[in-house]
Amino acid sequence: MSRPARALIFTAALRHNLSRVRQLASGARVMAVIKANAYGHGITGAISALGDADVFGVASLEEALAVRALLPSAQPLCLLEGFFNSDELATVAGEGLQVVIHHVSQLEQLEAFRGSGSIAAWVKVDTGMHRLGFPPEALPEILSRVRACERVQLLGLMSHLADADVPDSKPTRRQIDLFHDLLATTGLAGSLANSAGIVAWPESHHDWVRPGIMLYGASPVANKSAEELDLQPAMQAESALIAINEHRRGDAVGYGGTFVCPEDMRVGVVAFGYGDGYPRHAPGGTPVIVRDQRVPLIGRVSMDMITVDLRSLPEASVGDRVMLWGGKLPVDEIAQQAGTIAYELLCRVSERVPRVEVAGEPGDGTT
Repeated sequence: MSRPARALIFTAALRHNLSRVRQLASGARVMAVIKANAYGHGITGAISALGDADVFGVASLEEALAVRALLPSAQPLCLLEGFFNSDELATVAGEGLQVVIHHVSQLEQLEAFRGSGSIAAWVKVDTGMHRLGFPPEALPEILSRVRACERVQLLGLMSHLADADVPDSKPTRRQIDLFHDLLATTGLAGSLANSAGIVAWPESHHDWVRPGIMLYGASPVANKSAEELDLQPAMQAESALIAINEHRRGDAVGYGGTFVCPEDMRVGVVAFGYGDGYPRHAPGGTPVIVRDQRVPLIGRVSMDMITVDLRSLPEASVGDRVMLWGGKLPVDEIAQQAGTIAYELLCRVSERVPRVEVAGEPGDGTT
């Protein structure tokens, strides 16, 4: 590769984080969520490192088939948004995929399905997220209709927590209690806990848990860091200094001249911008790491570059590696600076940034 931007993917960290899921939810089976290209980490390394999961969760048939092409004998795959039209059902049955049924239109298509094979299905119930899922009061009728479908195997009930990242959330407590009552009434297996539920709400674990962001080493809760939760960052986004310029007091740096040099100073240019996935609205002062030292972002983020203040690092030179996040610079911290969440930063790392799998443990600096 010529351009120095890259994303190091630590497969040992992925395996470690999956082991943490099993420690925290020891009585539950694990559906590892690898949608959106494994949250930006690359599907190939993820399915290899997370192979001990019981099921992989994806968003769509296209994602499921991409996994099947890499691992034809992989664990079962679950389509978390279900199927989008009846044309997909023959492939779903032929590939042995699980689906999530969340709307009556899907149920009607299953009732009309006359293809070969069977379809394993979760029924999603809306316990308070108010996004996808059947109303709880409609559940008896829905389950009766699902059970009447000759080619459908009912796996259990699924729901999703809306506020589990907030400690002592009353809405989360109501969701957990409602879901518990529904399981008691129906006698079905249940899946409720996302990463935040796994970490903060053990009573939400039930039969299946669905970890997502915690597998990739970011914290799913508001009051604890990934390090405090013993989660290891699986991605290290990095690049290099491609120029160091000596600017004079009063010089404006970058688009719009939003940063004006307060004195004569060295400014470094890093080959990584919003076209690579760096948050465009990251404010001045957002840290990067050069030579194991934090230095602040200055000026606006460009498509391909950012500029950094090197006054505190006179020994920096062109070619030095620059860490954008990872290791001792948590992605959660950069996301907070930019007014977003780690999910968005990880998923937005663009395809032009090579993913480089690293077998060793995540380090504390650039490589």
